[in-house]
Amino acid sequence: MASRVKSPIPQSSSVASRSSQPSPRQKFDSDDLRAYIKKLIPKTLQGYSWDPKQRERTKAWCAEIGGRIKNRMLEIQPTGYKYIVTIMINENLGQGGRADMVCHWEDSDSVVQEMWMNDSIICICLAFAIQTS
Repeated sequence: MASRVKSPIPQSSSVASRSSQPSPRQKFDSDDLRAYIKKLIPKTLQGYSWDPKQRERTKAWCAEIGGRIKNRMLEIQPTGYKYIVTIMINENLGQGGRADMVCHWEDSDSVVQEMWMNDSIICICLAFAIQTS
């Protein structure tokens, strides 16, 4: 007859997981940021087309869009968060595009993902707000 080892961790259904408990921390306003990004990307890239010889122009677009998004994040919540913004601009050859990433350590952390395209450009933006305090 085999002996059973009893787990030192209580097996109670009343024990709530960490993620199911409401966070006492203030949550970053991702809806405000999403609305800003939805207006910013087309305003910046509308009317332009992909040119593989214009690498510097593409880098400048990424820097401009990323910088403006980071500044907007600082306006929304100036302290208590670290911000990560990634911008990818690629040639649109009809392949479509999508990027998702979620790495939430706390309920108060946020991620905003937006994609915009025209006939020759696809722009994907990921913006993370990770609470530090």
